[in-house]
Amino acid sequence: MGSIRALNEAFKEEDTKMPVLFIGHGSPMNGIEDNDFSNRWKKIGQEVIPPKAVLVVSAHWLTKGTHITAMDAPKTIHDFGGFPQELFDVQYPAPGSIEVAKQTSALITDPHIELDHEWGLDHGAWTVLRHMYPNADIPVLQLSIDYNKPAQYHYDLAKQLAALRKKGVLIVGSGNMVHNLRMVAWDKLNEPSYGFDWAHEMNSIFKQKISDKDHAALINYEKLNAAAKLAIPTPDHYYPLIYTLALQDDKDEVSFFNDQAVGGSLTMTSVRIG
Repeated sequence: MGSIRALNEAFKEEDTKMPVLFIGHGSPMNGIEDNDFSNRWKKIGQEVIPPKAVLVVSAHWLTKGTHITAMDAPKTIHDFGGFPQELFDVQYPAPGSIEVAKQTSALITDPHIELDHEWGLDHGAWTVLRHMYPNADIPVLQLSIDYNKPAQYHYDLAKQLAALRKKGVLIVGSGNMVHNLRMVAWDKLNEPSYGFDWAHEMNSIFKQKISDKDHAALINYEKLNAAAKLAIPTPDHYYPLIYTLALQDDKDEVSFFNDQAVGGSLTMTSVRIG
């Protein structure tokens, strides 16, 4: 009980709210490359008030049920293949926080959130955060995505996290707004902002809907048009956006960064809310 009291005091409600970020994370190589995307992540880390903790919803932790990491020292997960050894050698030794995990779980009344002691930080988290917070001195937790549930479920769940914004917790959704790996033009990866017409079209529609706070249309993205099915053939990289949108309130301003297409069928477009 004493530790919970101490946690509540440390994470007491502040006068200002933390922003919410949706990060288009793209290739794992962005974790070690010095490029436009990673440089903007560094700048975001400098612009945002230093958080007391970071909670990441990553496209790469898909589960049955919803889980939150609850360990003092989450491992660095190299959940990919075919990349240089340099990338596999990267460690991001940020601490976790069992107590923050418990407090976050307590905020969510429906569904029940399971405390996880096995996962760690996958590349949807560490490839971005090692640029934002290179000292790895801020506690990082991950919240999983129940892949059996629809977008509305994730939106409703995420709304219950709103109190964390006034407790100094930076909530980050990490995925990609347009993400179709099966249609990547591999020969165009190094051509700046190369995107198929449908990818640019959907990226523009998504940005307009976000700016208009038309969350209903974004939750029901399958009904937008035929191009939406090309942009989101599977929702794993899209659902993290839904989590961030759920945390937007009427006073939050929205801005976009890293607004570029890659390889024809991906976009790195990222969103800052608040």
